[in-house]
Amino acid sequence: MADTHSTPSPWLAAMEVRAIGERAQMSMLLPVLRRLPVGDGHPVLVLPGFSAGDRSTSALRSLLKDLGYRTYGWGLGPNMGPSTHVREGLVRRLDHASRRLGEPVSIIGWSLGGVYARELARSRPAQVRQVITLGSPIQMAESEPSSRRPLNVPATSIYSRTDGVVKWQASLIRRTDIGENVRVVGSHCGLGHNPAVITVIADRLSQPAGTWSHFSAPWYLRGAFPPSSDLDTSPRSRSTAA
Repeated sequence: MADTHSTPSPWLAAMEVRAIGERAQMSMLLPVLRRLPVGDGHPVLVLPGFSAGDRSTSALRSLLKDLGYRTYGWGLGPNMGPSTHVREGLVRRLDHASRRLGEPVSIIGWSLGGVYARELARSRPAQVRQVITLGSPIQMAESEPSSRRPLNVPATSIYSRTDGVVKWQASLIRRTDIGENVRVVGSHCGLGHNPAVITVIADRLSQPAGTWSHFSAPWYLRGAFPPSSDLDTSPRSRSTAA
């Protein structure tokens, strides 16, 4: 079984400086990214990673707004961990987003934000349309049986084998009819600005309500999505986690 609780190697951690270039690349490619599939206007809640706040997701939310979605930050300041303030605030934010348009919310969670997203989907599945996680330490956070209940909504885990913060194996989920892992190339701190990641997000969000299929990269972008191997499967593939 893969070790999902250790940290990435020091050289991968040092390579996190790539995030600066990924943010710049997003800015340069905005005219192209704005041509990604247009959405249906449904609400999208975006949750930041550990120690980050809404400023870290502002560029992603702005682009998704341009693509036709009603986007929401989490509005809880810096993400310093799963406190009562965070848990209660996330429920209020999800309630607000779903009630405003009267429909379920897609939740995007970056790193620790993805752990919150999955827990919201477990506790309030009727209000969640799908979950998309970016380099989230899912295997570490869901190591107890009580936290391994399968999600009843579609889930996409986007990960990079060169993640310098979260060991990539920890981001893997079980592949099911409504669950998938999508591999990209990039840093952990740049995932929310990585054009390949944004391509996956836009594709997932644009699927009509009530339908969902696994991601398939367009032929002209397949170079941005390295093929997975037998290693790229959840170490708990025989469990009920999804």
